[in-house]
Amino acid sequence: MTEKNKVIKSDDEWRNQLTPEQFKVTREKATEAPFSGKYYHNKDAGSYHCICCDAELFESDHKYDSGSGWPSFWQAASASIVDESTDVSHGMTRTEILCHQCGAHLGHVFPDGPKPTGLRYCVNSVSLDFKPKDKSTDSKA
Repeated sequence: MTEKNKVIKSDDEWRNQLTPEQFKVTREKATEAPFSGKYYHNKDAGSYHCICCDAELFESDHKYDSGSGWPSFWQAASASIVDESTDVSHGMTRTEILCHQCGAHLGHVFPDGPKPTGLRYCVNSVSLDFKPKDKSTDSKA
């Protein structure tokens, strides 16, 4: 992705586009309460996109139940779509994950996930938009 594809908006533009909760999480780095997100238990086939810019971030094939209270994935949809940043808030050091395209705060990644990556991308549901897989493309005529 080139820098010219980046989505840059003012806080007012983001506030006009997002709900207050979406803005608080994606633009102000808040965290939704565990076990409260609408995608925590979602098992449907499809892809998870950034609520801010619609970039495809994660695929349902990479989602698993980590027991953490947030949707968890063992890898991102592509290596270049999720950026990482050191987060030293709350008296600990964690690795924050952000949408590469618009800088939205998604959650954190931890090194305690399943094989094959050993990673757990722990994501706020409110930062995501789920798009079900088109069933008409699954079957061959």
